[in-house]
Amino acid sequence: MNNVVFITGATSGFGRATARRFAEAGWSLVLTGRRHERLEALKEELSAKVPVHIATLDVRDAEAVKQVIAELPEGFRQVKSLVNNAGLALAPEPAQNVDLNDWHTMIDTNVTGLVNVTHALLPRLIETGKGASIISIGSVAGHWPYPGGHVYGATKAFVEQFSYNLRCDLLGTGVRVTDIAPGMAETEFTLVRTKGNQEASDKLYRGTTPLTAEDIAEQIFYVATLPDHININRLEVMPTRQAWSPFNIDRDK
Repeated sequence: MNNVVFITGATSGFGRATARRFAEAGWSLVLTGRRHERLEALKEELSAKVPVHIATLDVRDAEAVKQVIAELPEGFRQVKSLVNNAGLALAPEPAQNVDLNDWHTMIDTNVTGLVNVTHALLPRLIETGKGASIISIGSVAGHWPYPGGHVYGATKAFVEQFSYNLRCDLLGTGVRVTDIAPGMAETEFTLVRTKGNQEASDKLYRGTTPLTAEDIAEQIFYVATLPDHININRLEVMPTRQAWSPFNIDRDK
């Protein structure tokens, strides 16, 4: 029986790269995302290598999540690894200028959506037992604050603490839990955050060497395929050319 990985947000960025990396290793794929045409294209690309099941899904909808998991076909039900990748950042401006709806969207996706999928898949992961993994994509923003991080950073701090607490509850089940926290990575992330501003995205990455989606996919695969007795609690990954800045100081003019 093939190992099965369940990936949320598989239609772009880390999720799509992760699907390709696990396919290279022969894992069966359950791929979910909101953009059906992209899921179809990814299935067409990868199904020649491995079995692929796709489901158009908005992780914010708890009932839809339960239905997708309940209706997994034979051969895809015994999930070994869950990759909680679906998430987004919005509104990089100061908190006092942000539309409240953007805050709600980030909370509903990054927190509620992640909880919905994790809760629904926990029984299957526990049934798999030894060697099963829950790998959630956090961010350096969950640990290190910066201007414009407001709710996005707070949602990623939730991912970190939720992962730690799951580890406590799952002790003895064999299920591992990891928070992978990327730093600057060149994907569609900034385009989404700026609502399609290509110039802002290009400016962020210009003149440096950011991480790629494939870099993070490799870390996800590494964590998922470690020997059963090893658990990486948190893996923070930054480009060599990114580091922290000094504290900002408000001074009299």
